[in-house]
Amino acid sequence: MLIVAITGASGIAITVKMLEILKSKNIETELIISKAATKIIKAETNFDVSEIYELATRYFDINDLSAPPASGSHKFDKMIIIPCSMKTLSAIAHGYADNLITRAADVAMKEKRKLILAVRESPFNAIHLENMLKLAKLGVIIAPPIPSYYIKPKNVDELINQTAGRYLDLLDIAYEIKRWGNK
Repeated sequence: MLIVAITGASGIAITVKMLEILKSKNIETELIISKAATKIIKAETNFDVSEIYELATRYFDINDLSAPPASGSHKFDKMIIIPCSMKTLSAIAHGYADNLITRAADVAMKEKRKLILAVRESPFNAIHLENMLKLAKLGVIIAPPIPSYYIKPKNVDELINQTAGRYLDLLDIAYEIKRWGNK
């Protein structure tokens, strides 16, 4: 079981692509979307939030702290927050679990489950870097959505597909992407 969370940062197209791939592979996903993310979805995509929810197996309201992902007894294997806002990064780094995304991330850390943060900001300031370092030292994977230009992309969709594929790699989910050194 994989938890996918979307927060209010730019880069929703990568998340949508990843969810489409996961659905095509029949991989069970639980989705949580923050309030700020719903605004970014409208600003960056042609999707309605309900269409994104349909890409997941189940979805939960951001404020439902009684939902299964809020408990360590809920058996999810991995969690990815993509994109991950600096607000969410900060909350996780400081144990401020005030919504279902930050609580599920807290559960992932305390239960020693894989947690990936696709942090989205540029440039980073010292506070961002300190929070990332703090979490990296605790085993959280910090993976900004940095494009792979060695693939010689012909368009933005190729970059999005490659980046989504790299996240699937981190989640140990097979997906064919261009690899360094392969033609």
